[in-house]
Amino acid sequence: MTPLEIASMACMIAGALVFLAGAFGLLRLRDFYARLSGVTITAGLAPALILLGLFLDYPTLENAWKIALALLIQLATAAIGGNAMARAGYLTGTPPTPGTAFDDLEEAGKRRPEEDGKA
Repeated sequence: MTPLEIASMACMIAGALVFLAGAFGLLRLRDFYARLSGVTITAGLAPALILLGLFLDYPTLENAWKIALALLIQLATAAIGGNAMARAGYLTGTPPTPGTAFDDLEEAGKRRPEEDGKA
């Protein structure tokens, strides 16, 4: 095996382990927001490692463009999707754990009395 093949395999195995850690976190983390954070981080890091391993296995310019585009789309959609799900959970009243120390959005979500008549 060449060093490039070993690096490729190591990246792919690391990506699979990150996916496994994310799945374990989904089961073990205490509330919706912590679980969502773990899954969103996993959705960004694990595919990046796997795609890097794939590129190291097939290093051509054409594959570099395809993998870069796939990675860009994956990172953008994971971040936007995670944010949208967290916002939806917050707006529907999904409760955090009792150990949550503060809520930054609580003050931002309160409307001033003069805004009540406006849409």
